[in-house]
Amino acid sequence: MKIEGLHHVAIIASDYARSKRFYAEVLGLPIVAEAYREVRDSWKLDLALPDGSQVELFSFPSPPPRVSRPEACGLRHLALRVADIDAAIAHLQAHGVACEPVRVDEYTGKRFAFFADPDGLPLELYEV
Repeated sequence: MKIEGLHHVAIIASDYARSKRFYAEVLGLPIVAEAYREVRDSWKLDLALPDGSQVELFSFPSPPPRVSRPEACGLRHLALRVADIDAAIAHLQAHGVACEPVRVDEYTGKRFAFFADPDGLPLELYEV
């Protein structure tokens, strides 16, 4: 088997409209497609990342809560590459999004910072 890259990351939102605004407007991810799936009473929004991968945003009636702290067992966080972490943090803060202090990766020397989406899912900015 040869993995060629990441295709998508899927996220279930508790408030679809709020999360759609966050990912499309605050993070600036272009909308590829949006569909309402009547059988599931669910919205699905495909958002593009610059490398061709996507974020899939879903709504489902009454989704159960999930532990989402970065140190919980399971998927730890979604890291987004940025060229200027200070500018990215300023943009998020201008939209009312709190960011943790910038840290330096002890192995790569690169700067990174965590923040959360509207449901508290851990996201990371990683400066390249």
